[in-house]
Amino acid sequence: MAMQLDSCFGSFFLCIFCFAWFLTFPAEAAVRKYQFDIRVKNVSRLCHAKPIVTVNGRFPGPTIYAREGDRVLVKLTNYAKYNISIHWHGLKQFRNGWADGPAYITQCPIKTGHSYTYDFNVTGQRGTLWWHAHILWLRATVYGAIVIMPKEGTMFPFPKPHKETEIILGEWWNSDVETLVNRANKMGLPPPTSDAHTINGKPGSLFPCSLKHTFSMEVEAGKTYLLRIINAALNDELFFTIAGHNMTVVEIDAVYTKPFTTRVILIAPGQTTNVLIKADQPPSRYFMAARPFKDAPVPVDNKTVTAILHYKDIPKTVIPSMPKLPAPNNTNVAMSYNKRLKSLNTPQFPVKVPLKVDRHLFYTIGLGANPCSSCQNGTQLTASLNNITFVMPKVGLLQAHYFNIKGVFKTDFPDQPPVPFNYTGAPLTSNLGTSLGTRLSKVAFNSTVELVLQDTNLLTVESHPFHLHGFNFFVVGSGIGNFNPSKDPARFNLVDPPERNTVGVPAGGWTAIRFRADNPGVWFMHCHLELHTMWGLKMAFVVENGKSPEESIIPPPMDLPPC
Repeated sequence: MAMQLDSCFGSFFLCIFCFAWFLTFPAEAAVRKYQFDIRVKNVSRLCHAKPIVTVNGRFPGPTIYAREGDRVLVKLTNYAKYNISIHWHGLKQFRNGWADGPAYITQCPIKTGHSYTYDFNVTGQRGTLWWHAHILWLRATVYGAIVIMPKEGTMFPFPKPHKETEIILGEWWNSDVETLVNRANKMGLPPPTSDAHTINGKPGSLFPCSLKHTFSMEVEAGKTYLLRIINAALNDELFFTIAGHNMTVVEIDAVYTKPFTTRVILIAPGQTTNVLIKADQPPSRYFMAARPFKDAPVPVDNKTVTAILHYKDIPKTVIPSMPKLPAPNNTNVAMSYNKRLKSLNTPQFPVKVPLKVDRHLFYTIGLGANPCSSCQNGTQLTASLNNITFVMPKVGLLQAHYFNIKGVFKTDFPDQPPVPFNYTGAPLTSNLGTSLGTRLSKVAFNSTVELVLQDTNLLTVESHPFHLHGFNFFVVGSGIGNFNPSKDPARFNLVDPPERNTVGVPAGGWTAIRFRADNPGVWFMHCHLELHTMWGLKMAFVVENGKSPEESIIPPPMDLPPC
């Protein structure tokens, strides 16, 4: 296995150290140990310097390397002024919600001066995932890649690349993010959009003071490279392309796909996409570029972030070629790309779509406004599922469930919206109030669930990327307009649908997913737009234990952070 040195986001020698450290484990090694120190560090971007929260002083943070079947131990020590927790996005954490990480869902946060060891197994998964802070808006700077190699002796189901590198798409604010968010909350309004997007923490040479803050990847003519692309942005779906080069999509959310070639990919916050590129163009320098996809009337940071694909021995004085990105509102490109995503579905990597459904759920996604005496207009913008704005508890929900602590949550989250209406008709601007509550949905162990997520035109339609913790799911259908339960299921793909942990619900449309509830615990489901999560666009499932200890939640670790 070889890795592009630029993917380490640190000095050359630090990268060599990281890679050599990984290779010092013998093939049969089962334990990978990491130390994550949460520290504040001054970082400069776009002519602005500010203190940011980092892991080990790095932005982005270190990559977690493991192999399918390994045990991973990450000891986190918090030296920052904020409470912290880390979510290992996409790892299923079977029976082990204690290591999942969302604050006040599966754990209470790690306080300043304290430590907690995340202890989890990588079972039945291989590919690209990622980790990020799961409290406040700290994932603006606290994030990094997870690279899971296949079991020893198991090959990729695609040509072996010459090298590989991680491409992490993020966002940058010149001002302190938590200050902006707190100020916006007091006014009942959204905070300002970011000042730039980033690739591996760097905004690229199209921005001021950013010539040295441009990620560059060297390639050799004729060689094939694997890019592990992660969207760590807080609030934007992104188009990504490389001037002059095709990309072959081979994996999404750590699940192999039927390969297909494309000039542009669409990637929502929380999603990962692996692509192969061949250095088959005239040796030169080429921009990699990304900018938001947004087909709704909401503000976005619409500037273009760039990195450079640099052919070996080409002088740095050569001006890179610029790719053509789709228009930000090009829904046709977005929909046609998503329709091409299909699971590999081979004997080695079969697709196990639930064909019989035990539980049908229908959740409407809405924006709203609730009274707020201290806010600018006397109201505070909010968001809801089935008209319920989720209220975060003061005790971890998993602890409350495991230890049967009363009064923390109810298990009466409705399977349907309280009042049916024309969900995607004319914009609705009255009766925008929502109900507040910590309401969960209880699901029987090993039952099969079909969930239709329906966008609504409450205030406005908008695309929403939803992430389900603890599970992968199959995206069996999607469409524009209102879901029709008598017609649309006939068009579901139950043969080779894409398998994901995060899926986009199209603006003014719906998405249907299916999964088997075979992982006992309390599992968060939320929009991965940080703004909407903050506004309450979230809920959780309580998956009951099965009949045996092997189908039940494991006991909590001794060092679980107290509430």
